[in-house]
Amino acid sequence: MEAHSSERLLSRKRRKEGSNGETEEGERPGKVPRCTVGLTDPAPFADQLEAVTTPYQRVSMEEARRGTPSDRPVRVYADGIFDLFHSGHARALMQAKGLFPNTHLIVGVCSDELTHKFKGFTVMNEDERYDAVSHCRYVDEVVRNAPWTLTPEFLAKHRIDFVAHDDIPYSSAGSDDVYKHIKEAGMFAPTQRTEGISTSDIITRIVRDYDVYVRRNLQRGYTAKELNVSFINEKKYHLQERVDKVKRKVRDVEERSKEFVQKVEEKSIDLIQKWEEKSREFIGNFLQMFGPEGALKHMLKEGKGRMLQAISPRQSPNSSPTRERSPSPTFRLPFFTKTSPPHSATHGYPISEDEED
Repeated sequence: MEAHSSERLLSRKRRKEGSNGETEEGERPGKVPRCTVGLTDPAPFADQLEAVTTPYQRVSMEEARRGTPSDRPVRVYADGIFDLFHSGHARALMQAKGLFPNTHLIVGVCSDELTHKFKGFTVMNEDERYDAVSHCRYVDEVVRNAPWTLTPEFLAKHRIDFVAHDDIPYSSAGSDDVYKHIKEAGMFAPTQRTEGISTSDIITRIVRDYDVYVRRNLQRGYTAKELNVSFINEKKYHLQERVDKVKRKVRDVEERSKEFVQKVEEKSIDLIQKWEEKSREFIGNFLQMFGPEGALKHMLKEGKGRMLQAISPRQSPNSSPTRERSPSPTFRLPFFTKTSPPHSATHGYPISEDEED
């Protein structure tokens, strides 16, 4: 891992030769080129490879971590059952592959006979498990019918340098830890388990939801005999499926009705809001027209003023000249005395001299 990090740091730097022969270092943008290895064939099986007769000498942990030559990879061995091959298995093999800069990963898969004897029944048979492991991208070689306990002869035969497995003691076959002698020999390389997923967890899910999976497979065309289901249980599962369909339809109707009611409520709220806005606008316009200080009062005042102005004539100005008449002499009849009232049969009108003549 340290060698990989140092290579990345060096790849980000470049040296330019100057005219005076001095070197200048400049930082490159932090980009790592993508290198995708396309695998077209599965990993080979160990019994199909040619045997190597040259003497074999193990490498130490320090030598393996420093990095070995390309023609001498560190041979790491990882074994297991690998039933229902899942991401937890793949992550463990990925860790084993990345233990050292130059690693050749050998994976041993136990047979059905050993697995059923020491651990229990498997879902996949041994051929299916061999094939699943051989298609993992981190695997370089697959050992079929791997032993339950690793012997020195087996380690020498496959020229194994280190054994990779999680550090939890694995008690089986009458031993508290089947990897105890490997750890004492300094050949053990620990990996980490992936929490939340395992073959046992997957099987537990299937057992817990057994009815669901049986009904699903019956719907897909599997027969009750293939699923090991009795005639009564088959009818029960079909009835449950029909009841669930009715429930789903009722649930769909309820959801649609809820959506419809929600839309109606939204529209009613919009209508009420619009009605309130229009009513406020109408009331405002009414008050603006017919209120105490509305436009109608001003219009009536203006009309009344114009009407009064048209009816009553305009008075002459006070400054206009007035023509005064000269007073004519009065004449009184002889039968009127001084004490006679001013209003008589002649109504007391003054008689001028001209009238007298």
